[in-house]
Amino acid sequence: MGSVGSPPHETAATKLRKLISSPGPIILAPGVYDGFSARIALSVGFDTIYMTGAGTSASRIGHADLGMANLNDMRAHAEMIANLDARVPLIADADTGYGGPIMITRTVQQYARSGVAGFHIEDQIQTKRCGHLQGKQIVSTSEFLTRIRAAVAARHAVGSDIVIIARTDALQSLGYDESIARLRLSKEAGADVGFLEGITSKEQARAVVKDLAPWPILLNMVEHGATPSISVAEAQEMGFRIVIFPFAGLAPAYKAMKEVYQRLKTKGITGAEAQMTPVQLFEVSGLKEDLEIDAKAGGTTFAGGV
Repeated sequence: MGSVGSPPHETAATKLRKLISSPGPIILAPGVYDGFSARIALSVGFDTIYMTGAGTSASRIGHADLGMANLNDMRAHAEMIANLDARVPLIADADTGYGGPIMITRTVQQYARSGVAGFHIEDQIQTKRCGHLQGKQIVSTSEFLTRIRAAVAARHAVGSDIVIIARTDALQSLGYDESIARLRLSKEAGADVGFLEGITSKEQARAVVKDLAPWPILLNMVEHGATPSISVAEAQEMGFRIVIFPFAGLAPAYKAMKEVYQRLKTKGITGAEAQMTPVQLFEVSGLKEDLEIDAKAGGTTFAGGV
């Protein structure tokens, strides 16, 4: 226990909420999809990170993002990533909330207690798909707002500052005006941030920020998806408050690993880029901190080094 009178620890959720509401540079969150990619992003020094649902589906269950990853999959993954460094806020995908109001309440409870700082919840049907695929099906506005209200009520019930990001996928099938109307209503229902998925032009990106001002808006920058390439500097100039890059780790990891696997299969060697010692791998994965914990506790197992 802390000493009497010591200041309470600021949670990652509180930190993210303050970052959103305070003037300052745009909040940049690179996509991470497992513990190793999260460790690398943290080592680079990002102030916020983002757990991609597509990446979680690919890395945790080995499937496309078609709604197969459930609450248990997503919560466990988010908890592991959030607690690698609890000082750095994690924004996580929460898909549709995984059910009706009762299930959404459970989702918010579990995300908040797992250390997640913020999450987005969307208006696709339960058998959802990646927001940058075709053929998305959308629930009614009233059902979407029920999801938002359930999330907000759950946040208050657990006494958490977890940030609720309302995401609409309605642009593809219902158009821009309906999407903006849904986001406005979700704001009235208590959502903290708006998120228009699948923005199709830079003009549209500027418009959503303007039409919903001064509400903070998140930009989802999926390279080679529905949205044109928008840099961090451009996103800030447009007025976005948060920008996430879900494929920042996935795409280069796929390319690098496939090249090495193909070389190993055809030539029997991995190549220079695979030269990483076990110690280097473990150093990226928190070896120094783990050894310090053991030593401070009086452990002797690693006293001679590793």
